[in-house]
Parts: sequence; structure tokens; C-alpha cells
Amino acid sequence: MDNKKAEIIKAIKKYHTIIIHRHVNPDPDALGSQIGLKKLLKHSYPSKEVYAVGEEMDKLLFIGDMDVISDNKYKGALVIVCDTANISRISDSRFDHGDMLIKIDHHPDYEQFGDLSWVDPSYSSASEMLVDLFLEFPEGFIMNKEAAKSFYAGILSDTGNFMNGNTTPRTLKIVSHLRTYNIQPERIHNNLNVKAKNASRLQKDILMSFKVTDKGVAYFIITEDLLKMYGVDRLEASNLVNTLSSVRGNKIWAFFIEYPSETRVRIRSRNIPIASVARQFNGGGHSLASGATIHSWEEVDQVIQALDQACP
Repeated sequence: MDNKKAEIIKAIKKYHTIIIHRHVNPDPDALGSQIGLKKLLKHSYPSKEVYAVGEEMDKLLFIGDMDVISDNKYKGALVIVCDTANISRISDSRFDHGDMLIKIDHHPDYEQFGDLSWVDPSYSSASEMLVDLFLEFPEGFIMNKEAAKSFYAGILSDTGNFMNGNTTPRTLKIVSHLRTYNIQPERIHNNLNVKAKNASRLQKDILMSFKVTDKGVAYFIITEDLLKMYGVDRLEASNLVNTLSSVRGNKIWAFFIEYPSETRVRIRSRNIPIASVARQFNGGGHSLASGATIHSWEEVDQVIQALDQACP
């Protein structure tokens, strides 16, 4: 593993142009690792060309915005893909147009890709991985406030405000280091966690109307009409998934969120592994936090049945 990390550092130092990708529909860790890496490299090597590409999420622009670059930028470039387990989920299809491709991810390694791959599910987040990498290989790399803020946002989100089981002593050590850069963590907490009134109203509806199976699988369906009724976007709605974690007896909980051409499923669990179920439905993820994609409402029952079967 140390050899892989050393090779990543060697590649970063070698290439003049570095283009950083992450997954589609980015969460704070996807953006935090991508933008944090860009800001750290630009601060450390001002003469290098470093870009972050992919679609933007309005609600997460406080982490950083994306670059729009031409295809010719990829010629002779190093491409790094952060926080992405599957090729099909990489945002911007040009990820394979560079000279070298590196994968850095904390999800289980179900699909290998890249000329060099560093995958380690023991980390809480891709953001934690990258901070740890540059702490281990500090020569030539300089952390700054802006990079630290982005990495902190990624770690904060993927650990559930440091309350999830993936928060380790290493996580807290890295967070402690980031906080030495005067990152104003309360502002980051507010940006990630403070809900708009409309989202709070939807949250109340979720608690009043969710369904639960005899085995303890709780679920809630969020249709396009429901989003319009509450004036809430899909990102705001999906971020409410852990609302159902507060209800005693819920062992697994899931949101089914309608999109124009598909329904995305966010699945969480208290202690029952769920990633294998997500993989049955075009998804994957962590043992206790996964996602899937279905294409008809009839498949909702199939997902619920599979989650029921996962319960002891």
C-alpha cells in the first residue's frame, strides 16, 4: 500500500497538467476530496495546471466550483478520479483521455480501473484519505485554509457529523489537524446541516407517513409531485434519509427518490450489511450506507423484499 501511495505522489510531482474527476450527483465528500485536492496542489505548485471537472451542485458551491476545459487539456495529463467506485458513475466521460489514470477511493473495490488504484475502505471518506496521504508524504506539499475547508466538509458529511461508526481515532486526528488552519468549522456545519423551512416540513411528513415492514425495514417514496408540493429539490430531500434512523425499531431505512428517467434509492442501516442488496439493483456502496437505481415503481417492492431478506 505504501508503494501505491508513493507512486501517486511521484505521478503528481511529475505531471504539469492534472485533471480531477469524481462521481456524478456529487455529495460533499466527492466534492470535498476533488476540490480539496485541487486547492492543495495549486497552492503547492502554482505553475501546474490543475482542474476539477464535472457537473455543479448549487447547494454545494460553498465547497468550490467546477472548471470548464477543452478536450486538448487531457493530452499528456494526469487524471485522478476521487470517491468513485464504478466507471459508470464517473462524471465527465473524458476521464480516460489523459496519459495516466489514478483511482483514489474508500468504497469497496468491486470494479477496478486506472493505471494505479489506491482503495482503502478503512477510511471514512476520500477526503480523509487525501489528507492522510499528504501528511505521510509532506515534502513539496503545503496545506492551506481553503483546501482544509473542502476536506473538512467531505469528512464531516461522510461521518454523519462524526457520529457514524466509520469515525476512527485516525479520522479525529486528521480533523484536528485540519482545524489548525482556522477553517471556521461552524460555518461548514451550518452549510451542510441547517435545513430550509420547506425541507423541515418535508421531514415532518416523512416521520408521519413512512412505512415499515414487520422485519424493521422503513421506507419512504419521494415523487416529483411531492418535491413540487414542498418546494424541495432532490438533494435536499435525499439528505433527509437519516430522519428514519431516529425511530426505534427501524433496522434498515431507505428513500426512493423519483428522477426524470429513473428512481434512485438511498439505503442506510444500523448494523445489518446492505451493500450486497444495493449491488442487485445497479448500485453499491458501504456496508451500512449504499445506493441503488431502479427504473419502475414495481421494483420498489423487490428492493424492500431484498432488504427484508437481509434482516435476521
